[in-house]
Amino acid sequence: MKTPIHYLFTFLFVFFVSLQNNTLLAQSNNETPIAKKIPKEIITHEDSRIDNYFWMRLSDEQKNAETPDKQTQDVLDYLEQENEYTAKTMQHTNALQEKLYTEMISRIKKDDASVPVLDNGYSYYSRYEEGGDYALYCRKKVEENAKEEIILNGPEMAKGFAYYGIGSRAVSPNNNLVAFGIDTISRRQYTIYFKDLNTGKLLADKLSNTSGNATWANDNKTVFYATKDPETLRQDKIYKHTLGTDQAEDVLVYEEKDDTYRCSVWKSKSKAYLFIGSFQTLSTEMQYLDANTPNGEWKLVQPRESDLEYQVDHFEDHFYIRTNLDAKNFRLVKTPITKTTKENWVDVIPHRKDVYFQSFDLFKNYLVVKERKEGLINIRVKNWNGAAHYIPFNDPAYLAYTTANLDFDTNKLRYKYSSLTTPDTDYEYNMETKTSKILKQEEVLDPNFSIANYVSERHFATAKDGTQIPISLVYKKGLEKNGNNPLLLYAYGSYGISVDPGFNATRLSLLDRGFVYAIAHIRGGQEMGRAWYENGKLLKKKNTFTDFIDCGEYLIQEGFTSSDHLYAYGGSAGGLLMGAIINMKPELWNGVVAAVPFVDIVSTMLDESIPLTTFEFDEWGNPKIKAYYDYMKSYSPYDNVEAKAYPNLLITTGYWDSQVQYWEPAKWIAKLRDLKTDDNLLLLDCNMDNGHGGASGRFERYKQNALVFSFFLDLEGITE
Repeated sequence: MKTPIHYLFTFLFVFFVSLQNNTLLAQSNNETPIAKKIPKEIITHEDSRIDNYFWMRLSDEQKNAETPDKQTQDVLDYLEQENEYTAKTMQHTNALQEKLYTEMISRIKKDDASVPVLDNGYSYYSRYEEGGDYALYCRKKVEENAKEEIILNGPEMAKGFAYYGIGSRAVSPNNNLVAFGIDTISRRQYTIYFKDLNTGKLLADKLSNTSGNATWANDNKTVFYATKDPETLRQDKIYKHTLGTDQAEDVLVYEEKDDTYRCSVWKSKSKAYLFIGSFQTLSTEMQYLDANTPNGEWKLVQPRESDLEYQVDHFEDHFYIRTNLDAKNFRLVKTPITKTTKENWVDVIPHRKDVYFQSFDLFKNYLVVKERKEGLINIRVKNWNGAAHYIPFNDPAYLAYTTANLDFDTNKLRYKYSSLTTPDTDYEYNMETKTSKILKQEEVLDPNFSIANYVSERHFATAKDGTQIPISLVYKKGLEKNGNNPLLLYAYGSYGISVDPGFNATRLSLLDRGFVYAIAHIRGGQEMGRAWYENGKLLKKKNTFTDFIDCGEYLIQEGFTSSDHLYAYGGSAGGLLMGAIINMKPELWNGVVAAVPFVDIVSTMLDESIPLTTFEFDEWGNPKIKAYYDYMKSYSPYDNVEAKAYPNLLITTGYWDSQVQYWEPAKWIAKLRDLKTDDNLLLLDCNMDNGHGGASGRFERYKQNALVFSFFLDLEGITE
């Protein structure tokens, strides 16, 4: 029977529409991956959003299944197509990538070792052997001609694993046992193992789904540890484990039932007390227990209150507490161990409006304080019975912080210092004589490297509201400010995290090829004090984005670069920054790299099953409240993609990322590719073996650095 021609056309139309809807990718003429669309309507506060790529989200069960279902296979196929497209597009830079990778790792001392740290009669350090991708964790007795003991042999342990993350290591008070965490998936869910340091054998004890940190009581047989909610990965329970028993027998000592808080456990520097802390962005609650009585009753330091933060350590008969109580920039107080609530707190270091009190370290005879003034770090040393003084630093911008100071009864302070031109340097500072000596400086194995070859400067850009935004920058000496220099601008700008201008030998591969490197110290961090953070979060979050744009425009005005040569880079929450600035000011940037970018903020913050969501409401806002929903939606990178020209863009992610799930960048690139009107590069690199932090090996991570750098250099026409 013949088919009428209009029925034939109808059949063919329906067939091809069906084929398009059931095929993962429809390849364009240049083989650009085009993701299928399955519209999903999301209605919030009577506002409708259409998400065509919601189908890319997989559950942990789907990802871990032995045999992938149809949806999982579709996602895997799509990610593979994107990876293949990126590899093909960047193929002409392979030689440059290999050169950059070789260059980067050639600067690294292959048999390097850390500065030893003294603790309980032993000297602890880590070291690498020639060609080793993982560290050996070692110790020696503090005695003449002591023999090295290898606590953990990273290279041997990591054999056969695509990813191998060694978490924290905690030695028992009697020095005989070590507890250590291992993550082989890159989702930061660690299994804690125990090793007998006398025999070298593992104990039968094994604690799964933990934070990776074990805290010893003083009896050498009891440890406390935190477990995670298997879905949200929130640290919500603290358990007590007795060696020689099964994990199923462990005692639950604390459960954090408020899903906006997470909890953890640790020991005071004095080793006299154990602490359990519950943390929210803007609130803290801590409990304490005598470390000699692990079966005792935990006691509250101060009950939680909204907007009350505090951190506790122990010295003699008092707890010392850093708190924001009546102190926006924090202050240091002390309180008797027998009277710990806030009405008993007495000032040790009062609040100062122009100084941000960041942290403290207790010694028998000294108090050491890290603080910030005018955006720069200061380390202040105070004798308990005398005056205070500051350790002097000379660079215009720098990074300085105290390191592992485990010895309580000493006048020697360990601190690390670096700047954009000065490699990481470990110092030992005599707090009595006020003199420093270098214990170690990072070796840059490049015969052409010299600190004198580079210039570091500090500038201030004026934001739209008149705020002065600090910028730290570095470049090769002799550079002309003619507007033609390529410049890479970096920032983070969230969670109150300050990005200080430290040294990075990898960066030399850009500086030596003519790049200027700059850090924008934008609001959302805490470089300029607590108010700096508060003015870059919640309903003031857009200040973070406009600050970054203003910094870029300032650098152009000052002749450092032009929009044809200006590049931007940010990761995680800094990736959200990248997504926002290319929506707000796409013409300002020639190229942007967004690493593990948090770009689907509205949908993620609406879904409390996703890791990190519930206890970040104080950072971003809760979109179930309409005012926060409207504001978030107004800057959400994914929701604000438009049909317009965008700069060249490289997006990186990890399939096993537990902090920013892979589907956020995957959905984002699909939507950008569908709507953008330009022919600029749009690339996704998804590492199928790793998570948020990238590769676990010492050298493997530099392969992605080489890809990122080659992306920028290629846009500048630099081929060698």
